[in-house]
This record gives sequence, structure tokens and C-alpha cells, in this order.
Amino acid sequence: MATAYIVDAVRTAGGRRGGRLAGVHPVDLAATTIDALVVRSGIDPAAVEDVIMGCVSQGGEQAQQVGRMAVLASKVLPESVPAVTIDRQCGSSQQAIHFAAQAVMSGTQDVVIAAGIESMSRVPMGSTAILYMKEGLGTYRSPGIVERYGEAGWTQFAGAEAIANKHGFSKEMMDQFAFESHQKAKAATESGAFKNEIVPIDIETPEGAAQHTVDEGIRMDATIEGIAGVKLLSPDGKLTAATSSQICDGASAALIVSEEALKKYNLTPLARIHTLAVTAGDPVIMLEEPLFATDKALAKAGLKISDIDLYEVNEAFASVPMAWLKHHDADPAKLNVNGGAIALGHPLGASGTKLMATLLHGLKARGGKYGLQTMCEGGGVANVTIVEAL
Repeated sequence: MATAYIVDAVRTAGGRRGGRLAGVHPVDLAATTIDALVVRSGIDPAAVEDVIMGCVSQGGEQAQQVGRMAVLASKVLPESVPAVTIDRQCGSSQQAIHFAAQAVMSGTQDVVIAAGIESMSRVPMGSTAILYMKEGLGTYRSPGIVERYGEAGWTQFAGAEAIANKHGFSKEMMDQFAFESHQKAKAATESGAFKNEIVPIDIETPEGAAQHTVDEGIRMDATIEGIAGVKLLSPDGKLTAATSSQICDGASAALIVSEEALKKYNLTPLARIHTLAVTAGDPVIMLEEPLFATDKALAKAGLKISDIDLYEVNEAFASVPMAWLKHHDADPAKLNVNGGAIALGHPLGASGTKLMATLLHGLKARGGKYGLQTMCEGGGVANVTIVEAL
């Protein structure tokens, strides 16, 4: 089987809901990010054979096949480049990486862009489902699903609380995890650790034209006391908004190519795709699946958790990466070393390639060899990607 290589991966800095990126149309945000990737890599734009775009809320300004719309808004790609938009919930653009890699590994294509977009300011989370429910057009939970799983609400919030209870995490433990996420993100920002992965985005501010280059959600002045004082999401729960991922606007992209394309276009890869895995399990507790997906991926790769130099485990809620660490007896010093979604934001469909950009540049900065990325996804699904830095 052919090898798939990642030449480069980039992301925008995250924008808070209603913040600095809220004035940018999601199509243009995605297009600008893809254009930067293509220019940075030096690839012939006409050589791109497909764009696979992850997006969760495919409505409003993210409707009508937003991946194709991003190609049409591009200042670099010709209109002859096709695109497709996919939804694997929070793992949408991580799945885009998998599909792109599989296309290359199968010999079907040689140059593919995996990308993601989510403007949660302009297309609010859950808006497509809520719109239909308001119009009396029903819910995605069919009678067949209710018959199988019951009437109990299975939300990500409930799943995160269930994980905290199952694994014995106190509110104080999760508050501390959240505080450390902000501290790591602050340190990474101040040291310039994100410089090589962030694409500057032109924006308009009350003060005039500017560029967005710094993740807006980081609490530079975060204190454990401040985090501990945030209101609980439910009266009998442990989680708060401070221990949950931030609603975020952002885009990201990665260029995935074959060995033939490396030679033909004189490209230097950051990494090769080592192992791909996706699993599914309990849709009620929902967010625990990365634990078991990682078991499968490591076994498939013939690796142990101690062989992995860096882990990016999406911080949908503090309880998720905490449970992942506990399950694998993994080294906390290797986890989300530059902070995670609690501090940096979780732009849903863009988070997969966003985390990959951070993982690859983190491996390069530290001279690491193996990196592992995983995230929980709606419905009890999880992707795992293991890469080998080159």
C-alpha cells in the first residue's frame, strides 16, 4: 500500500463567539486558509485533485456544499478543483484527513487537501436541527432510536458528566485541568509556539483594519479561583462553562500527498500517516469512545502509549482527556502541551485539522517522532490518527 504524507497543516487563530472573526464569512475564512496552505507548500494549485471539507452545521452561510463554495472563493485554486463537505460531528475534519490519506494510499489520487470550517458566531451550534424542530418537522431521534435507547436525553453535557462520575473526577480536579489548559496556551502564545501554524486573517475592528493572529479565547489572567467560581451547568453536576470547550470560529487545512507527488513537486513533508482508526460505541455516554479507539489504533500500529511523543486529545470537556489519560496510564506532560479547546476553542468541523496542525508543529519543535490525535464525536464515535514526524 502507498504511503500518505502530510506536507503542511495550518489553522486560523480561534475567534470567540461574536468576536474578531465574526465579521468574516465562513466561506471566505475557509478559502483564505486553504490559499495560505497552497502558497506555503509551493504545490501547483492545479495539481490539487480534491478538497475534503469538514463542517458540522451545514446550514445558512455554511450550506450549499461549503467545501465547493470555499474553492470558488479561493484566490489560488482554479474552479476545476472539486470539493466535498463531510460531517462526522466534532471529528469532521479529522475524518477529512482520513479520507484524503485513504485516497492517496489507495493510489486513487496524489494531492488532496483536508480542511475544516466552522463559524459558530454566524451559524450557531445545533441551528439546523433546532430550526426544523421549531417548524414542527421533527427531530433526528427517530422512533426507532427511541425504541432502542429510550427517552432519556443523550447530550454531550450528560455524557461528560457521566464520564466524570464513572472515573471519579471531582469538580476541583476538572477546574485544575482547565486552569492548566489556559496556562499552557498562554505560554505557547507568548513563546511563539503557534507562529508557524497560524494563518493571519484580515479583519475589521472598531479601530480599523487589522489581522487576527492570536487565539482569542485564552484567559491570559486565568486563576484557579476564577475558574472554580463559574456557575455549574446543572445544579447536581460538576462541569461548568470553564471546564468545557469554548464556542469558536475558525478554519484549518492540511495538504496530503503521495510519494510520487513529493518528488514531482519537490515537496518536503512534515510527517507520514502511520495509522488510521475509527470506532463507535455507546451513544449515551457518547464521549468516552476515544479511550477505546486509541486501544484499537495502538494495537493496529504495533505501538505502546509510551512510544508516542505527543498526544492531542480534544478538550470537549475536561473529563474527556482526563479519562483518556487515566485509561491509558499516559504521561500528562505529553498531553495538549500547548493547551486545548478549553482555552483555544473548539470550532467543531475545523477542530480535526486544527489539532493536526498543532500536533505536527509541536512534534517538529520538540524533535518528537510519533504523535497521536483523537477526539470524541457526537453519537459515540471517535477517530484516531497516528503520525510519524519526518
